[in-house]
Amino acid sequence: MRRDSRLSMILHVLLHMAERGEPVTSEELASSMNTNAVVIRRTLAGLREAGFVSSEKGHGGGWRIARDREAVSLRDVYDALGAPSLFALCNRNENPQCLVEQAVNSALDTAFEEAEALIIQRLGDVSLADIARDFHQRLQQRVKQKDLSACVL
Repeated sequence: MRRDSRLSMILHVLLHMAERGEPVTSEELASSMNTNAVVIRRTLAGLREAGFVSSEKGHGGGWRIARDREAVSLRDVYDALGAPSLFALCNRNENPQCLVEQAVNSALDTAFEEAEALIIQRLGDVSLADIARDFHQRLQQRVKQKDLSACVL
């Protein structure tokens, strides 16, 4: 079953952009994410419409963060992506008249709704700045260990 990693990918991209502090091209971002620049442009276009990023064309142009990292929560980004489904699990609907299937689906619906509400609430509690602070703590640890072989901006 295919899993949706857009939220993870775009948060990664946003932190790269924020750390650079200057416009970053779709090609540069795509290279760091091992994906195609078109994927980056399409995803960032939705975030531009929501006001989280801006883009400039031409020489020296590219994408940049348009808001303060403290003011952007993971939920904001999740919503800007169209609030993709959080779960790959779903109900069986082969026989909607079956009382057992109805009971099972009712129990699962409740569990899914409660779990999704908790996840979305937690996404609202974490900002891009929180992730940036975590990154910098991890980077300091790597510097102390003299191991800069991993993904570093």
